[in-house]
Amino acid sequence: MQSKLLSEHGLKNYIAGTDYNFRYQKAGRSVKEDVQKVLSKMTIHPKEIYTGQQVHSANIAYVNGEYGDAFVFGKTFKETDGLITDQPNVALLIKFADCTPVVLFDPVAQVLASVHSGWRGTTQRISLKAIDKMVNDFKCKKENILVYLGPSIDIDHYEVGSEVYDAFETFENRDQFFRPIGKKYQLSMLDANLDILKGAGIRSENIEIEKASTFTDPRLHSARAEGPDYRLNGMLTMMKP
Repeated sequence: MQSKLLSEHGLKNYIAGTDYNFRYQKAGRSVKEDVQKVLSKMTIHPKEIYTGQQVHSANIAYVNGEYGDAFVFGKTFKETDGLITDQPNVALLIKFADCTPVVLFDPVAQVLASVHSGWRGTTQRISLKAIDKMVNDFKCKKENILVYLGPSIDIDHYEVGSEVYDAFETFENRDQFFRPIGKKYQLSMLDANLDILKGAGIRSENIEIEKASTFTDPRLHSARAEGPDYRLNGMLTMMKP
């Protein structure tokens, strides 16, 4: 599974699902083997690969092949849910189960960002923070930014409590992506993230939406479907040299 839009503009990208497991806490050092498998699948040989110790934050780290802490594979950053680079041949790996992986790519300025947007990261507008970094730190233009909203859990299978609904109180269009169901709600993570992107000024024609649901698509892992021993999908991206 990959983004056609990003591929057309020269970005190497791939969604690694049920044939892989990037949950280090459960898989241990075998994640290194799965990383090598996906690199082989993509036929790329990055000079460095980065991931973050994701904690549902809105923290975004700049990576250039030098910064970061040594990990079982490549390098990592603590308490980091987003990665951004202006360097080719540096691979970014975002892990996810039911949360939304988002790629933001400016093919003109050659700047790439990938973020993990769970409901907490979404309330903190991690995608918007990535866009702001691209514009302010790397001189990207919003009209050039391409976005891929990767697979996440669908609204019919994502039931949340009122505390999650309340956490989105700063979103004017909140009721467009929440559906009341008794005393609880069903949440469309796809539409919540889309609301952020459009509000940030990203052109609709520059956004590709992956409609596959992590809960119902057999190609993907889902925390809600698999239970406590769930596995993690991976989204790997890299700008070619």
